[in-house]
Amino acid sequence: MDQSVVIKAQLLNIGNETARAFSITMLKYRDACNYISQYIFDHNFVLKQSKLNQALYHDLRDKFNLKSQMAQSAIKTVIARYKTVRTQLFQHPFRYDTGKKDSRGRAIWAQIYRNLTWLWQPIRFKRPQLDLQRSRDWSYKAANHQLSLNTLQGRKVVNFVCKGFDKYLDQTKWKFGSLKLLKLRNKWYVHLSATASLPEYQVSQAEHVVGIDRGLRFLTACYDEKGKTLLYSGQQILRKKRKYKKLRAELQAKGTKSAKRRLKKIGQRENRWMSDVNHRLTKTLIDHYGSNTIYALEDLTDVRFATEKSPKDQRYEIVSWAFYQFEQFLTYKANLNSSAVVKVPAKYTSQRCPKCGRIHKDNRDHELHLYTCDKCGYKSNDDRLAAMNIQLLGTLYRSGEEAPQFNKQASVE
Repeated sequence: MDQSVVIKAQLLNIGNETARAFSITMLKYRDACNYISQYIFDHNFVLKQSKLNQALYHDLRDKFNLKSQMAQSAIKTVIARYKTVRTQLFQHPFRYDTGKKDSRGRAIWAQIYRNLTWLWQPIRFKRPQLDLQRSRDWSYKAANHQLSLNTLQGRKVVNFVCKGFDKYLDQTKWKFGSLKLLKLRNKWYVHLSATASLPEYQVSQAEHVVGIDRGLRFLTACYDEKGKTLLYSGQQILRKKRKYKKLRAELQAKGTKSAKRRLKKIGQRENRWMSDVNHRLTKTLIDHYGSNTIYALEDLTDVRFATEKSPKDQRYEIVSWAFYQFEQFLTYKANLNSSAVVKVPAKYTSQRCPKCGRIHKDNRDHELHLYTCDKCGYKSNDDRLAAMNIQLLGTLYRSGEEAPQFNKQASVE
């Protein structure tokens, strides 16, 4: 199994000549990406590297003075962006009212899966950037702990620091890939990918199984095979989300150019904060439960949060938290720690009594966050109860059941 990580490093002591070489190369590269994007938009969204090379390679060399590998990298960068947008469009189909009614008098809605032809204009690359390929355009000088980066003005050797990522620089274990050069607040950074081959994890050998229920009241409610529960409160997170929401509403009401610039900065800051919270939380879980652990999560794919049933002042918080990002962070950290993440069906995990197996929707009191079984009388916090059921599905998966799930018809009536 291959596991990839992104090493984030800050470049140190960048002189004026090197900074100028970086800036010129990044601007040329960005302009080349926009040129490629316009061609793709005008030619029926052709996304094959070979065809784009044949049509654009010499133009990229002549018009933008890009070096051979940089021209190839620019084409790859644009293709990857279009493929990402294509996936996003497909995942969010266009829904419309057919004008018809069903037997109960309700409107019948239909949907159309979208593709790239729905774009009104080509994808634009606004921020200067530069993607470099390992060995051809950049290299790591381990002896001096330096990076050698290619520019239109030749190679530039720079010092760098990457706190927390030094263990990934061991080239006997990690294989480097592409590198992205960035500039933020007059400081230079690089993001470089590294991949390691890990032994395939055998689920049957896991020593621990942890069920994790994700939410906002509790960011995670965890239940393990020993019957112990860990609850990580989300109240502080909710307060900060509401602070951002209020500030955003005030700036939107102003509508000035400065307010719009401020809105963009706030959005970026909020995203960085959310990522930091998910990073710290997943690291805490990995450190607490250790290696050889199965982390069972609900599969939230296509799960719709019923926001119309929530108070208006809470709907934004429900739909805006990065639950999928939490899953991504936990997955790669578990892989690096000889553990695994498995996804189990979310159906009935909050309605099933873990003691007698009774599934009854009305047993859960959403206002009190309390589950009370009408069959055996068992009571528990509803988030904890969900974690218990998720943990049971994870245990069944470890025992060899390929697709464990709860069946309401088989529950105790």
